[in-house]
Amino acid sequence: MPVKIRLQRHGKKGKPFYWIVAADSRAKRDGKFLEKLGTYNPNTNPATIDINVDGSVKWLHNGAQPTDTARAILSYKGIMLKHHLQGGVRKGALTEEQAEEKFNAWIAEKEAAVQAKKDGLSKEQAAAKAKALEAEKEVSEKRAAAALPEVEEAEEVVEETAPVVEEAAAEATEEVKEEAVAEAAEEVKEEVAEPEAKAEEAAPAEEASKEEE
Repeated sequence: MPVKIRLQRHGKKGKPFYWIVAADSRAKRDGKFLEKLGTYNPNTNPATIDINVDGSVKWLHNGAQPTDTARAILSYKGIMLKHHLQGGVRKGALTEEQAEEKFNAWIAEKEAAVQAKKDGLSKEQAAAKAKALEAEKEVSEKRAAAALPEVEEAEEVVEETAPVVEEAAAEATEEVKEEAVAEAAEEVKEEVAEPEAKAEEAAPAEEASKEEE
């Protein structure tokens, strides 16, 4: 039975997530498989790969053929290298210890390179964030500078109109005072005029009374 090591798609639309599987080459891409060897997530940077190294090497020894994408992943994780080194051990070109030493040295170098890439990405993200904050600050300063003349103009208008408003208020106060005085004077006149009117009304009555006598 011909076996292939290939990717089986999972995940959501627009965010694919893959299983790395050993499957019958005649089976459908997302159908039944013989063994799940690991996972591949291309949505992270760098991509996240979790794979069973020894299990993958075993399938390669048994004649499984990886697809192009699967081969790139296996090479990235050092599985193709380990398969090659163990082939040398079987032929007697290397000892098991030598093969393991070479593989571990390659893994250490690869991990250092991956970590350097992660550090570089972190620095780039920090720099981009700082640049975005600086740009936002610059925009805010420009907006504030653009609004300043309007504020100053409003203050000038207030300063110019303040004396007029004060004068109008003073005039209004004087008018109120004058009206109050006039009303008070009118009330006094009415109070004085009322007794006089009563006295005038009473005078003819007294004269008539005297004449009758």
